[in-house]
Amino acid sequence: MKIPFILERAISLYEAKEAVVSEGVRFTYGEFARRVYRLSNLFHSMGLRKGHCIGILHHNSYEFLEAYFAAAQIGAILNPLNFRLSPAELAFILNDSEATVLIAASRFTSSVREMLQHKTKVKTLILTGPSEESVSLPLEILDYDHEIAVQDTGSPPLPDIHDEDIAHLYYTSGTTGRPKGVMLTHKNVCVHALAAIAELGLRDTDVWIHVAPLFHLADAWATFAITWVGGRHVTVPEFKPELVLHTMQKERVTITNMIPTMLNILVNTPGIETYDFSSLRVMLSGGAPIAPDVVKRIMETFKTDYIQTYGMTETSPYLTLSILKENLLDLPDEQKFTYKAKTGRPFLGVLLKVVREDGTQVTPNGEEVGEIIVKGDIVTPGYWNNPEETAKAIKDGWLHTGDMAAIDQEGYVNIVDRKKDMIITGGENVYSVEVENVLYKHPAVLEAAVIGVPDPKWGEAVKAVVVLKEGQHATEEEIIEFCKERIARYKAPKCVTFVSELPKTGSGKVYKKALRESYLSL
Repeated sequence: MKIPFILERAISLYEAKEAVVSEGVRFTYGEFARRVYRLSNLFHSMGLRKGHCIGILHHNSYEFLEAYFAAAQIGAILNPLNFRLSPAELAFILNDSEATVLIAASRFTSSVREMLQHKTKVKTLILTGPSEESVSLPLEILDYDHEIAVQDTGSPPLPDIHDEDIAHLYYTSGTTGRPKGVMLTHKNVCVHALAAIAELGLRDTDVWIHVAPLFHLADAWATFAITWVGGRHVTVPEFKPELVLHTMQKERVTITNMIPTMLNILVNTPGIETYDFSSLRVMLSGGAPIAPDVVKRIMETFKTDYIQTYGMTETSPYLTLSILKENLLDLPDEQKFTYKAKTGRPFLGVLLKVVREDGTQVTPNGEEVGEIIVKGDIVTPGYWNNPEETAKAIKDGWLHTGDMAAIDQEGYVNIVDRKKDMIITGGENVYSVEVENVLYKHPAVLEAAVIGVPDPKWGEAVKAVVVLKEGQHATEEEIIEFCKERIARYKAPKCVTFVSELPKTGSGKVYKKALRESYLSL
């Protein structure tokens, strides 16, 4: 299975149907496909061929969607870049990926200028959108719209693309060290898209809003699944709560996936009750753990079904969904909610185990904790030019996720922490997610993160970093006592720091490594 087939099917069935709505621009599938072919012809005219890498530094837009398909059309590898990274980090990734062409939004011109002060192999910059300044950089600069307009609309000849050929290169955030390039093949992408279509019942009536960044797989996978079924793509350039809510209402969005931090902000947005979400059939959350109390608020606010998702860049991304099995549908509402708020059962096409340190499977009692390991056609073949890290992650065909979880008799897993985030205090294991879930129950808490900090008595002490809701007040003592009333006392925070915001990764997840480092340096 190859990515170009997805667009071919869409235009054969839905050529006149609206495909993309992006910042006031609307394209049918026929118009979108012709733009994709023009872009792929531009790539071909520049000498780009199968296996060559193309970088893209861009906000959510129709250009991003076009790049995903146009690169695949010539067998090239697309490398989506996190625009929140520093110029030095961007330069490292472009150099490591050996990208010679970079597509960038003009809003990132200054980042590109600084990036070019570092060594890269980029020879050509393709700029999109109006520029506020005259762009002068030491490389060839092409105007995206002009180049699209002058290229041929016919589909370029497809190279000999194989299922195992690399289609995408996503670099990890570098939270555990040097960023690693996760390779995803055409098979990875296509199998995941088909599995998502089946699991989520995607169809041509669906309208997906791209809110989470398209450089991140929490959202990017929908580029292919929604196109495959002839659904409609709606993009917003950045996460602004009022813009997102207005667009969801106006475009009659039916389904989307957002990062928990985004959903938490949305449900706490003043005036959200005035919006009409009657078109929404399901809301997905993924990219990070989410507190059950936030899940309840999401379901109450949007008045829709909810599915918890879990996955990794290395797995295209989904590994589990909290969709109820048939035998669970008749349970009382509270029991059904317990399953809906769990990490979920294995995604279609995924083999999943929860194992102890010695590799044996944990008892499926919902209590014993082990590491999630997985295999399947959606799992990466490894890391770009990094066989050592590949060998560490993939053993005997099983990808070791580093996520700690328990599994119940129904096969539903519940993540309790990342291995690196587990806190050992006084010889006891404390899972940060469990403590965070309690913190989110407090009526004054908007966001919370729990980390371990060095302690001369306990080895590590549990520390909570909390953002309060606007106009709310709470004391350290009150928060600590609130936790002690709900979980074992040794799990409760020994100290609480109140901040105006938590550090986030480019995808919007709480950046715990930065939190830990900031308190270690004090």
